[in-house]
Amino acid sequence: MRIWTERVGDPDLPAVLMVMGSAAQGVSCPDALVVQLVERGVQVIRFDHRDTGRSSVVDFDAHPYTIGDMARDCLAVLDGYGLDSAHVAGASTGGIIAQWLGVHAPDRVRSLTVMSSSPMGHNPGPARARAMAGEPADPDDLPPPSPAFVAHLKAGLPPGIESDVALFRVFNGPIRPFDEPAARAMLELALSRAVDPAAAANHDRAVWVDDPSLLAPLSSITAPTSVVHGDQDPVYPLGHGQAVAALIPGAVLHVVPGMGHVMTSPGLPEEIAGLIRL
Repeated sequence: MRIWTERVGDPDLPAVLMVMGSAAQGVSCPDALVVQLVERGVQVIRFDHRDTGRSSVVDFDAHPYTIGDMARDCLAVLDGYGLDSAHVAGASTGGIIAQWLGVHAPDRVRSLTVMSSSPMGHNPGPARARAMAGEPADPDDLPPPSPAFVAHLKAGLPPGIESDVALFRVFNGPIRPFDEPAARAMLELALSRAVDPAAAANHDRAVWVDDPSLLAPLSSITAPTSVVHGDQDPVYPLGHGQAVAALIPGAVLHVVPGMGHVMTSPGLPEEIAGLIRL
């Protein structure tokens, strides 16, 4: 299996490994964020998860994989660059992968930044299913997704750029302005460079594969950790980020006013770059 990667910055400086979310390519990490991090004195590594972009496509039926396997891909990327360790910043599912690395590969993690994510081992599926069905939330659940996100899922729009743009408009949230031209350009680039665009859906299957490694306690994380979460996140409402911060010893929670689930508002990538733990 081959993983596409890109390094920006001085190879002799400490590295930041950017781990993007489910079905997301490395190019979904905004250039403005990368530039800002490089100006802070690090090199930045972006990569395409397996089954996305220019990385290998996997026959999931024959070789099902887990979130833990995707985390091991991150270690392979560090190995490929000859890096003993890196600052790890993960968004959404990438934030769960980052937590996995903090638990299971602590010697490889200089610091953690968990963005727009949820506690590792917590399955949001039942809460989402209840929200989709219009049923009341279980008091033991973390907050369900927003009505706008649920409505988008129920709409069942056909796959394509317009559907993706509509999804990112929901992801952006209702408060900060949505930079539709930038989002559209990123989504069109991602489609143009995907070996098999449909393969990214395997990530949704991976989260349901039994993986005991996801159940390890976050209390074992020793890396300095920041949790960055928008107060308008429609996928993982703020309670998810608060739960992550509460479970990791010494974690610092940064609540970003008006931020949704993605960095598609003008100036937001630079703002988030300043919050990534180095």
